[in-house]
Amino acid sequence: MRRYGKNTDEDDIRQRPNRKGNRPRTNIRPKHEEAVEGMVVTVDRGRLTCLVEDRLVMAMKARELGRKAAVVGDHVAIVGDLSGEKDTLARIVRIEPRSSVLRRTADDDDPYERVVVANADQLAIVTALADPEPRPRLIDRCLVAAYDAGLEPLLVLTKSDLAPPDELLELYGALGVPYVVTSREELESGAAVDRVRKQLDGKITAFVGHSGVGKTTLVNALVSQERRRSTGHVNAVTGRGRHTTTSARAIPLPGSEGWVIDTPGVRSFGLHHVDPSRVIHAFPDLEPGTEGCPRACSHDEPDCALDQWVADGHADPQRLYSLRRLLATRERTEGD
Repeated sequence: MRRYGKNTDEDDIRQRPNRKGNRPRTNIRPKHEEAVEGMVVTVDRGRLTCLVEDRLVMAMKARELGRKAAVVGDHVAIVGDLSGEKDTLARIVRIEPRSSVLRRTADDDDPYERVVVANADQLAIVTALADPEPRPRLIDRCLVAAYDAGLEPLLVLTKSDLAPPDELLELYGALGVPYVVTSREELESGAAVDRVRKQLDGKITAFVGHSGVGKTTLVNALVSQERRRSTGHVNAVTGRGRHTTTSARAIPLPGSEGWVIDTPGVRSFGLHHVDPSRVIHAFPDLEPGTEGCPRACSHDEPDCALDQWVADGHADPQRLYSLRRLLATRERTEGD
């Protein structure tokens, strides 16, 4: 073995050749100061379509992002070929901080969170009044997810020509959730579109609902002809709709600063990720009453301070009932 003294000459030190011929690895990553900002509008099998200024650019996630995934609604930094021409591919090198994240899990026992959309302002919960029958438990779960994510909920009731909305509206009246009632005839004439559009102007709104409720039909009526998607039908035997939207897609609202995000129909909306303590923030009239609650209070136990808060006349009893109904959604199945 060759030994070196204290004063060795660097030329005497033997260096192993790099057989692969590539550069040595480093932890220093480029800052990509030349990157251009874009918005993710669709994600399809690892390819992300981004809106950069006035053109659509196909991109893929850079390896340096690791497992961090971009979703529809994300604002990202992009480098590479930004021409948007066919067969070109850019790289997403950075995902900007999100203002909101709407998540769901497959069921309440599944710890794996699925990000539905990012940076949305509003969640439009679409449900049919008939064909298929409304599912209040699914609506409750979507409301909880909206409150947890800090989104404003909007209830959109379709097919009012088949059944009246009174019973469902009474159930959610105490929550003060804004709503729009539509019928098939009103969608065809455009009357319902104007009412819905007023709720969407200037906002990024994600549309959710289970299959067959008319969600995609409504989105089609709101956006221009060339951006429309096909619609399905409801199975007469099962009462369920067929999935016609297979991936989320952000679409600009014509003549407005708003955006519509059409999402695939859901059959379940798990809430494993939801912290029940955050749901109370959506009830500003009840939240001050929790100061007297015991530690880790579920707000549905004998010594909950909210009972006395309501008894003293600080809030409507129906509001407390609605809060507890929403908090109990994780203990109930959506069909109960």
